[in-house]
Amino acid sequence: MAEYPFTKTDLTLSIEGKYFNTLDVEGFSQMLKAPSYCYKFYWLEAIIQLISEGITETTFNEVIDEMICNAWYSVREYHIHLSGLQWDGNVRDGLERAVIQLAELSKLPANASKVEIKNAIKGYDKELSKTKKQLTNMVPYRALSGFLPDKSILDASIRRKIAYIEYVNKDIVLLPYTLGEGSQLKRQIYFQKDWIEMICDNMVAILGWIQYEKVKWLQNINPEVPGLIYKLALADVKGRKLDHVKKLWEGVLNLREVRDVFTEQPIISRKYDIDHFIPWSFVMNDELWNLMPMDSSLNSSKSNRLPKWDPFFARFAENQYILYGLVHTNEQIRKRFSDCYKDNLHSIWAGQELYRSGNTKEEFFKILQKNMQPVYDSARRQGYEMWNN
Repeated sequence: MAEYPFTKTDLTLSIEGKYFNTLDVEGFSQMLKAPSYCYKFYWLEAIIQLISEGITETTFNEVIDEMICNAWYSVREYHIHLSGLQWDGNVRDGLERAVIQLAELSKLPANASKVEIKNAIKGYDKELSKTKKQLTNMVPYRALSGFLPDKSILDASIRRKIAYIEYVNKDIVLLPYTLGEGSQLKRQIYFQKDWIEMICDNMVAILGWIQYEKVKWLQNINPEVPGLIYKLALADVKGRKLDHVKKLWEGVLNLREVRDVFTEQPIISRKYDIDHFIPWSFVMNDELWNLMPMDSSLNSSKSNRLPKWDPFFARFAENQYILYGLVHTNEQIRKRFSDCYKDNLHSIWAGQELYRSGNTKEEFFKILQKNMQPVYDSARRQGYEMWNN
């Protein structure tokens, strides 16, 4: 196995030595170099996924549809921007605009399945056509720039670019794909047999490389967003670990009255949900400092939205302080609190400041606000909808 560095970072990709003798691996490594927009990552990712399904010939339209599906959850569920916003706050990235347009047309939920998204794309094909065509203006050609001796051709007409790509493929170096004569979204893409073999043999490593480069790009565009690496696909909500937190709050409710943050009615034992004050889809964790018992009937209504800071944060902090007081005065609650360490008590500031012994109520509120409000404000700036309960 030969080692080939795909980036100048510590990430490397192992490729069988035979491919270095037949394919331009260096050119392939340039396919994600210096992107102007994020959809260069999604273009290559979609192509790799289609090849993995045994597809040898496709169209611009089918690749764009795959790109929209792959970007859907990051944009809709997690409010990730795929490129910086314009000075007036409008979306710059064409793929992000396509996702937003589809969402507005279809009214699909943010956690819709890929089948539902694909069906919606086909159902609104005419309305999406203009936005999809814009995505094909540059990236199908510029993605091949690492293979092309004369890169100035990329500024030429589409017809000249296609002719040059065909010439390079026949007389200079085998390209991963060539393009047909179809018009606009119907233009054909032909995958080369030798490249299909290389990609299939190295599928996991190549997709990992694309994800790595995509995450670096998105984190730079979304510097305030925590846990971005987990926001490229729909997360498995069944993997969330709230059992110990539920037992902790159950113990508290057996000792003290706790009022719902939103209704101000007493929480009834075993008839409540554990929910996040700042949405889980933003923080991507189940830290105790962001969790609260909540009326089950309101939980689905709140969903992935932010509650108003005033007056709800003060009520939330009040309940957290009740919990804090019992942790330091009741042995059983202390034991249940300790059971949360593995899954729900990872934040250093919470362990060293918030839950330390001796905080007055005022100090506790200040520590909680100092650490929660910046996260809350970041979620607002990222575009999370306010919950008008």
